Amino acid sequence: MASILDEYEDSLSRSASLQQSRASVGIPHSGYVNARLEKETPIFNKQRIDFTPPEKINSLVVSCNQLCMSLGRDTLFRIDLGKADEPNQVELGRKDEARVYKMFLDHTGSHLVIALNTSECLYLNRSAQKVRTLSRWKGHLIESVGWNKFLGSETNTGPILVGTAQGQIYEAEISVSEGSLFSTNLDQYFRLVYTLEEEAGPTPVCCLEIERGLDGKCFIIATTRKRLFQFVGKVPEGAEQQGFGFVFGMHADHLPSFREFPASFGYSEIAFYTPKLRSSPRSFAWMMGNGVLYGTLDYGRPDSILSDERVWEYPSDVDVAANKPISIVLTQFHFLLLLPDRVKAVCTLNGQVVFQDLFLEKFGSLKRMIKDPTVGQIWIYTEKVVFRYHVQRESRDVWKMYMNINKFDLAKEYCKDRPECLDIVLAREAEHSFQNKRYLDSAKCYALTQNYFEEIALKFIEAKQEEALMEFLLKKLASLKSSEKTQTTLLTTWLTELYLNRLGALEGNTSKRNLFEATREKFCSFLSSPRNKECLFNNRASIYELLASHGDTEHMVYFSVIMQDYERVVAHHCQHDDYDEALNILTRHRDEKLFYKFSPVLIQHIPKKVVDAWISMGTKLDARKLIPALVNYSQSGSTQQISEAIRYMEFCVCELEETEQAIHNYLLSLYALCRPDSLLSYLKQAGANPNRIHYDLKYALRLCAEHGHHRACVHVYKVMELYEEAVDLALQVDVDLAKSCADLPEEDEELRKKLWLKIARHVVQEEKDVKKAMACLSSCNLLKIEDVLPFFPDFVTIDHFKEAICNSLEDYNRHIEELKREMEEATQSAKRIREDIQEMRNKYGSVEPQEKCAACDFPLLNRPFYLFLCGHMFHYDCLFQAVFPNLPAYKQAKLEDLQKKLGATSQPSKAHHRPKETDATSLGKGQQSREQIKADIDDIVAAECVYCGELMIRSIDKPFIDPQKYEEERQSWL
Repeated sequence: MASILDEYEDSLSRSASLQQSRASVGIPHSGYVNARLEKETPIFNKQRIDFTPPEKINSLVVSCNQLCMSLGRDTLFRIDLGKADEPNQVELGRKDEARVYKMFLDHTGSHLVIALNTSECLYLNRSAQKVRTLSRWKGHLIESVGWNKFLGSETNTGPILVGTAQGQIYEAEISVSEGSLFSTNLDQYFRLVYTLEEEAGPTPVCCLEIERGLDGKCFIIATTRKRLFQFVGKVPEGAEQQGFGFVFGMHADHLPSFREFPASFGYSEIAFYTPKLRSSPRSFAWMMGNGVLYGTLDYGRPDSILSDERVWEYPSDVDVAANKPISIVLTQFHFLLLLPDRVKAVCTLNGQVVFQDLFLEKFGSLKRMIKDPTVGQIWIYTEKVVFRYHVQRESRDVWKMYMNINKFDLAKEYCKDRPECLDIVLAREAEHSFQNKRYLDSAKCYALTQNYFEEIALKFIEAKQEEALMEFLLKKLASLKSSEKTQTTLLTTWLTELYLNRLGALEGNTSKRNLFEATREKFCSFLSSPRNKECLFNNRASIYELLASHGDTEHMVYFSVIMQDYERVVAHHCQHDDYDEALNILTRHRDEKLFYKFSPVLIQHIPKKVVDAWISMGTKLDARKLIPALVNYSQSGSTQQISEAIRYMEFCVCELEETEQAIHNYLLSLYALCRPDSLLSYLKQAGANPNRIHYDLKYALRLCAEHGHHRACVHVYKVMELYEEAVDLALQVDVDLAKSCADLPEEDEELRKKLWLKIARHVVQEEKDVKKAMACLSSCNLLKIEDVLPFFPDFVTIDHFKEAICNSLEDYNRHIEELKREMEEATQSAKRIREDIQEMRNKYGSVEPQEKCAACDFPLLNRPFYLFLCGHMFHYDCLFQAVFPNLPAYKQAKLEDLQKKLGATSQPSKAHHRPKETDATSLGKGQQSREQIKADIDDIVAAECVYCGELMIRSIDKPFIDPQKYEEERQSWL
């Protein structure tokens, strides 16, 4: 054990020095924090039980935390280890010289069988305090008992097997009757089922074990001094309670299978190991003369349960002749041998002694070693002392043993929670694979270790194993943290170079086409890996250079797509005249910047598809930025090319409702160049309001003039309100067009007349058409015959104008008659107004003494008041208060000013003397001024009834209670 610990500490020191030297390495590693710096507690930790027996210990058994020991000749001591402070002592009640030979305790701790040296047997149940005799067992010296773990209970053992010193195997059953008034036999039956023999004849049955396999199979293991027998048989369904006669009956005519070894101690012992949460043992260890037969138990095998058997010889310091092993106990990875003065633990993986514990002579000779199958504790006793071993972390060093025998998967399983040990295992596995030329496996393991990155890489390079090197780099890249950007960049770039080299080497080899395809798929997966995306994006310039240096345009395009570098992809397709694919990429990714950049090239080759793509982009594209591409494209003058340009411009104007002047101007230029009919339709559709027109009027006028589109020019003149120019140009095209222009200035009659005179002059002087000139007179009511006559030549006879002159005179006559009629109507209206005024002056109303003010409800005649035609009557001050807040601000100011003036004018004094002439004159003037002020006040305050006039209508949306006084009003109602 000491050598193993020393070796382990050496490995830790090497790991520590390795971590210190890592500071200069390019690929860092995380140091271990679980390294053991102190010596661990041993796997088997011994504890002496604080118990001094009153008499010598003869025998001791433990099961399910129940301990039973035989003291002296007649005492049985029982302890429930869960309640160790409550021991129980039972007397055997024997008066003869009989002594306890052996004791057997079942797996539940409920049934205790005591074999005496007088070939008698006693039984004690855990719940009983009195030992009872097994009468049917008498006459047999019991060497072993095979308990039934599948049918037993606390009161019934079920069918069990009993082995005797004469080699006989009996089947028996013990049942405790509860509540019976009469004593009955415990042993239900005791019948012989088989006899074991060796070469010399019958031999003691040292051990018995009953196990159940698959499909109802039953396995029984029985050992003698030199042989290990196996009985295999299938118990019929429903016949489990009938015992094991079926199993032994199958071997009545022939010997069962067995293992035999030549040497013998005169006894043997077998131990089993049952893992936690399992009911059946997984491995066994049989201590016999030649050593320890160790193996596993395979319940699926048809004829033998034993598997992977191996004999471990006893350690070299064990003298079999002088110091025979006494007992054996099996744990998960060790078996413990009990010698007279010591205990040795041997590893079942390599047969090495890993633990040794020497007992002092004062304790006496060691008698036996027992393991509690349920708890797993190991007990050793002498005649004076009891010891207990706790098994702690037994698998701690198992990884190293598995590693030494090249079972690396098992080694990793047992050190997965100890990274420092796992690293050692991985390094050893990687080296082992490398030596056996399994380079890919070696690379995978090396990538998980903390070994020097440079050393491993050089190792694969020297061995010319490029594929393994790539595997190592890939695994190492996957293990890096996101913060290790420099290392990630280096590995990513290196891997790209290796992939390109490998693809280049395989591309021309037709025999390795499948390998080439597989490598290409791996490379594409590497480039598209989400884990590598950020690193590849940040270093895409270097990757592009590598791809370009190898001339790998296919993967360059693939990488560009992954990096969303569509500009490079589209440029590549354009260079290779694959314009359709370039447009597909643009359409798929809808990047407007790329459309602006590549549209000038694409529209030269696939104009219709490009325009369709533009239209599908809709408002995402700015049509102004596409005009240069259209201008370059349409310069060739092809009708088809111009049609595509017009189609997109019309889409922008009609569908997208673009208002940019440049777009409308360009569409105008295309119309003027190729579609004159559409030009005039477009101008008319745009309307005649200059504020709502999106094209440049001056540019449109110049464009139409350059291309000789006079009607379009006339329309532009009309929109610009240049009516004289419009009429002048229209007269060159069509007189009717000129007439429509002449009527446009509706509010300026003088201009209209001037325009019509232009038309008349043109008709008379240019066309010399008198009838058409007369038609102009009828079309415009502003023109008279006298306006047109100067345009006619002197030799024209009056016959041409006779009708026009007569019509003119009749018009003048009708106009005079209308003026007379209007004068008479005005005279009659003035007369009626004078009569109404006189009637109003004489109008009056009567007020009764009991009448009250409509506002304050007080008698009306107490103060000055107003009477309205509607019948409402108000005091002057009440009406003033109701009207003033609702007056406009300027009227409120005027009313306040009038009141101040009224207050400033005093009433005439009542002096008794006759006033002077001058005083009377001034008084008259003052009195007249006061009356005028009152009249002005009345005009404002009493203009209308406050209840029946517009004031009431305007105030309909005002609340009854002023919002500012609402809270005060509400409180007054509470």
